[in-house]
Amino acid sequence: MQRRAFLTGLGAIGCSAAASPLLTPMAFASGPWDNRLVVLILRGAMDGLDVVAPLEDQTFLDLRPGLSTQSHLAATSQFGLHPSLSALLPLWQAGEFGAVHAVSTPYRDKRSHFDGQDILEAGLPDLYGDLVGQRGRDGWLNRMIQTLPGLTSEIAYSIGADQMEVLNGSAPFARWAPEARLQLSPATEQLLAVVQHQDPLFREATAEALEIAAATSSDGAAAQVPAHIRAAAFAAQRLSAQSRIASFSLGGWDTHFRQKQTINRALERLAETILTLKDGLGPVWQQTAVLCLTEFGRTARENGTGGTDHGTGGAMLYAGGALRGGQVAGDWPGLHDLYADRDLMPTRDIRAHAGWVMRGLFGLDASVIEQAVFPGLELGAASRILL
Repeated sequence: MQRRAFLTGLGAIGCSAAASPLLTPMAFASGPWDNRLVVLILRGAMDGLDVVAPLEDQTFLDLRPGLSTQSHLAATSQFGLHPSLSALLPLWQAGEFGAVHAVSTPYRDKRSHFDGQDILEAGLPDLYGDLVGQRGRDGWLNRMIQTLPGLTSEIAYSIGADQMEVLNGSAPFARWAPEARLQLSPATEQLLAVVQHQDPLFREATAEALEIAAATSSDGAAAQVPAHIRAAAFAAQRLSAQSRIASFSLGGWDTHFRQKQTINRALERLAETILTLKDGLGPVWQQTAVLCLTEFGRTARENGTGGTDHGTGGAMLYAGGALRGGQVAGDWPGLHDLYADRDLMPTRDIRAHAGWVMRGLFGLDASVIEQAVFPGLELGAASRILL
């Protein structure tokens, strides 16, 4: 069952479902290269203006009188990193962690998490155009590995995990996910029983999930390790062996309310994930590129509940020894001219940066990227994040 169908049918409609931190799928593919690529999907729409703050832009301070008061870390003369990324500051200083600002997918205006995530992972301009009709709904990473010989899948495991559309398609890959500990109070179980009474599909699926959780629950040390760390450690293990491409998601980025608290936790998880990858990869880290992508940015203005709403332009974070870090790349437009009078104006398609990374890592021709991986994309000038 597809992620959208399950969550909508369950009744978890909207922001909380699409940005859920409980969904941590993983997918892998192996190939004949030495370089590695990790794609992290940050579900929920990361606020790039908070994470990579334009501290020298007076408009930013005016639009965010509450959110701009945080003590951002000095990154460049123009931008500051969110303080919850302090653990990654040594990587920034070593040139192994960086950001690209004012990027977006082609998605505009409707600001739906589900559609935004689907377009991000499909790598297409929209969900319903001729390109989708011609190709079907495959993911851009899968289309990439279809263009290259010598690819094999691996033995892998999937334990109740969401599906990663970005690697979906006919090319071989494998899935794994850390087990989730599902614990519900008796009152919550009774409420679920009432809500799902007339829906046997979801009633039986919930009952099965609870049975599995009860059978696999453990108080051991391994069960206490957070899922995102276990996922990153497993990814590093596979990438140190046969795998060359890994993709998984981190949820919890939807910050309509009390953004300071929510984004702090999400960024701390991201920092722990990247550091776990680095530690687990050892010397292979120098041959690795990690791209952190989100479905869209958030509004330039803070709202009345200490948060931000769905926007357009945002930031892409990246890490790894195979890329040039220690910088905020991209064409910064400033905040004086907002998209739709509310959002950071995107100045480049995020797919172009991903395309240039694949070109640099795996030697893909520009025509392959523009026609097969991201049909209709114009790569444009080389990305500044390449070494």
